[in-house]
Amino acid sequence: MWGYGGVKLPGLIRTCPDPLGLLTASVVHLLGMDATTQITPTFLTQRELAELLRLPERTLEDWRLTHSGPPYLKLGRHVRYDVHDVLGWVTENRHG
Repeated sequence: MWGYGGVKLPGLIRTCPDPLGLLTASVVHLLGMDATTQITPTFLTQRELAELLRLPERTLEDWRLTHSGPPYLKLGRHVRYDVHDVLGWVTENRHG
């Protein structure tokens, strides 16, 4: 299978030619990772964060509307919370 800029990618992704070479560096980086390298996701969905904080999902929705909750990202129509931002927000809002 052929990847970006004519680099052969053994079964990783199917791509179109990248004449500008914009993504070549990231593909080369991925190819350089060995089998023991793991990427840990750091983003949570609304449901996952609600479970973590033991709150109703509706509370997170209300906080987003009033800009009073933890920082969030909008990726298209999807809302995601960075774990590090949430932990910082929790620490800042700690009382006692």
